[in-house]
Amino acid sequence: MDDSNNATGDTVAALEVISLVDEGLGNSAYLLDVGDGRALAVDASLDLRALRAAADRRGLRVAYAADTHLHADFLSGALRLAAEDGATVLAARAGSREFPHRGLVDGDEIDLAGLTLRALATPGHTHEHLAFEVVDGSRVLGVFTGGSLLVGSAARTDLVSPDRTDELARAQYRSLQRLAELEDEVAVWPTHGAGSFCSAPPGTERTSTIGAERATNSLLGAENEDAFVSQLLASLGSFPPYFLRLGEINRRGPAPVSGDTLRPLSAGDVARLATEGAQLVDVRPVLDFAQAHVPGSVSIPLRPVFATWLGWLVEDDRPIVIVRNTDQDPAEILWQARKVGYDQIVGELAGGLASWTDAAMPTRSIPLVSAESLEDAAVLDIRQESEFTAGHVPGAAHVELGDLATSTAAVPSRPTVVMCGHGERAMGAASLLARAGHREVAVLDGGPTDWAEATGRTLERDA
Repeated sequence: MDDSNNATGDTVAALEVISLVDEGLGNSAYLLDVGDGRALAVDASLDLRALRAAADRRGLRVAYAADTHLHADFLSGALRLAAEDGATVLAARAGSREFPHRGLVDGDEIDLAGLTLRALATPGHTHEHLAFEVVDGSRVLGVFTGGSLLVGSAARTDLVSPDRTDELARAQYRSLQRLAELEDEVAVWPTHGAGSFCSAPPGTERTSTIGAERATNSLLGAENEDAFVSQLLASLGSFPPYFLRLGEINRRGPAPVSGDTLRPLSAGDVARLATEGAQLVDVRPVLDFAQAHVPGSVSIPLRPVFATWLGWLVEDDRPIVIVRNTDQDPAEILWQARKVGYDQIVGELAGGLASWTDAAMPTRSIPLVSAESLEDAAVLDIRQESEFTAGHVPGAAHVELGDLATSTAAVPSRPTVVMCGHGERAMGAASLLARAGHREVAVLDGGPTDWAEATGRTLERDA
């Protein structure tokens, strides 16, 4: 099972809430034990492996699957829980979902064996967003805030439509003010956390309380609505292109998926598929790809953030062939791909790169170079804008990796060393440049901090 999915439990007044953290996407799903052998799942992704394991360990059956909103960053597992476990799907009526569900409006209540789940309209992140209060009698124990109130922040409001960004930011302000009226001790269980492109700030805390957020969340401390909107919109960075299509897929209902193996393909099959337009994705570690790889393949090392970069660098409407090492889990590759809407993986190169070379097929390499090698090289930094401005090698050019995926022409054809924070993203960028015809491309073995330590020089910071 993916080690990036970690289950932890919060106990609130004898209430057990299991947090299922997807470190790669920066999100949390939740499993609430309602006390009679049944459970409520909140914002579960299509990859149910961690949730199922947590439920099985506790002898729980998922009876309800609640979605706080139409997710843009992953495919929902609610419909799958309905089909496979008989769960009742709970979601906003305003979401106009095209599959059986219980459509809820503000104030609607669901009886959970003595507890009550109460819908709270909190538009902003999306137009139909709901938070879910867990109520014991008249006391609110906690609230699943989804993409409204986050730990130290609030989720972005620019994913529905550019024309509605300001309107939704103002709705987000009012939603946060409404949540802030709850008692200090009320637990806050948000979906988006550190690492999410839905605007969660860096940090280790995944859950909080209303009191803690009222005391420390700068957005809750904004002087007025206009100040809130300005602060929120100023924090928005880039996001993967699949964010613009997953919400609609979630509204219609993700298609059923099954199986966790990759179909073996011969070197000849792979070569033929490549000529027919298939995309080759090499998930091996950076060092392996650097030494030798199939020409034209894109390097996306298998790690917790694999899904995000697959969705950012690879087209969603063309077949994909995987190249992996034998010790890399095919199920992990498939489920990470599926949860961001990539179900067009047609197979893998059987036997890995060794079978390719055994068939006398050509390979390419991209060298890894040391920090000292940057002295006379053109340097391309492909990190996010916020990372680059916080500290970069003096004179480095900057193009975000996500932008490079659609515009390699922005990089002059000259000897170039590509860099990121550690090397994984940089190798992805270098592989895109090589595929586009750049031949003199290398990758820095390390990141800006390594360069500063090796050279004794100071990073440049933008105001």
